[in-house]
Amino acid sequence: MSEPDGRVPAVRMRGVVKDFGPVKVLRSVDLDVHAGEVHALAGENGAGKSTLMKVLQGVHPITAGTIEVGGEPVTIRSTADAERAGIGMVFQEFSLVPSMSVAQNISLGRERRGRLGLVDDRAAEAEARRIFADLGVDLDPRREVGRLSTAYWQLVEIAKALAKDARVLVMDEPTASLAKHELENLFGLVERLTARGIAVVYISHRMDEIRRIADRITVLRDGSVSLSDRVDVLTPADIVEAIIGRRLAGDLVYRERPRDPDAPVLLEATGIASADVLESVSVTVRAGEVVGLAGLMGSGRTEFARVVSGIDAPTGGELCLAGEPVAFRSSAAAQRAGVALVPEDRREQGLVLEHSVSDNLVLPVLDRVSAGPFVSPARTRELTEQLVGRYSIKAADPFAPVKLLSGGNQQKVVVAKWMSTEPRVLVMDEPTAGVDIGTKTEILELVRDFATRGGGVVFISSELPELLAVADRIVVLRGGRTHRVLERHEVRSEEQLQLIIQGEAA
Repeated sequence: MSEPDGRVPAVRMRGVVKDFGPVKVLRSVDLDVHAGEVHALAGENGAGKSTLMKVLQGVHPITAGTIEVGGEPVTIRSTADAERAGIGMVFQEFSLVPSMSVAQNISLGRERRGRLGLVDDRAAEAEARRIFADLGVDLDPRREVGRLSTAYWQLVEIAKALAKDARVLVMDEPTASLAKHELENLFGLVERLTARGIAVVYISHRMDEIRRIADRITVLRDGSVSLSDRVDVLTPADIVEAIIGRRLAGDLVYRERPRDPDAPVLLEATGIASADVLESVSVTVRAGEVVGLAGLMGSGRTEFARVVSGIDAPTGGELCLAGEPVAFRSSAAAQRAGVALVPEDRREQGLVLEHSVSDNLVLPVLDRVSAGPFVSPARTRELTEQLVGRYSIKAADPFAPVKLLSGGNQQKVVVAKWMSTEPRVLVMDEPTAGVDIGTKTEILELVRDFATRGGGVVFISSELPELLAVADRIVVLRGGRTHRVLERHEVRSEEQLQLIIQGEAA
């Protein structure tokens, strides 16, 4: 079946249903993607975006519905079926082998062999060069993947899909790990792909990217389509409303809170240096205050968080907590003193993925669920239910592995587990990265509430709208040093803050 303009969709999905046992993840979803277009797929964490694409990729077998590729019905029950149909996918979590070369990764699983049956690396390198030349990319196919940056890993994943003659390319949060200058390279690459007639499905939470690069957008909410239209006829508010089911009312706007300028100083870092990046960083956090930490990658934001939370020892400077000098020898010592860290990477640093939601939530507060030397199942269940409810964690079964939750709900678990320890100072490193707009607003409100109740927050973020929405004061780092300290009222716009971060504003 074709569209009214006569075009046959590159992919047509109709009435797609996907159940995992009693849990319905996709509820009769329709999606059309055309050749040569960028079709954005948006929605909150857990809305069904990745599941829908994994159905198309053959990772999850379909429960009900139909799929057509190029106007022909197809049955996709495995990734091999998807490859044969011309469907390629670049996942958030890359599938490359770091110890192998770029060319070897691209040809992995379909290696050419010479007369003696040996793998023909030269043929693989020639194929890789051809693909990169078509993409306008300069990358030596002999280089070892493990020595490349994240941006190049992504290029190799794209080349790997194109080597299998993908006509539809799904990109899942492709900019999540990229620096700002790498975004432009990716956008240029996407434009070259669509110019060749390749259909691109672009999964993203970032409204600015969607409005810049996408031709059309489909929004999922609770496993159903809530919006599907051309991007140029929609406002950002239209898209956000479709994602979260309501209009935002100042959620991403800074709101003044009652603050005592003479409130006790909870954290005072003076001239902090470390072996790697930090040269001299000074930050003061008072009770009831959110201090934002801004800066380019490599400016020292994460390194400062690691020192404050006891992971790394400083090589210089002084750290005081509530007026008393401290020298943490471990993160456990920092936690006992009242400093908690929400780390940058929730999957690698913030969670024990194979353990349950409940286990992760109660791990830092085992004393509250213990009866003598034993953990009380009743107390554990009670605390788990309290935290799941208080922090709006969507978990069908809180005693199932936390890895089964969406990224946004995993992040809520990390925030909940550390806020529940009732720290004096909460250090949050990129707490809104890679989560949907609804989850972002929930996290920001939790931060505001924590500070209103007298806590101190160090809020580190590359997402300037979120930083400006929550920070009472902003410390800008450059080259491992404190570059500027700004009261919130001094920052008039995101653009002004960006110029200061770049060192281009007085």
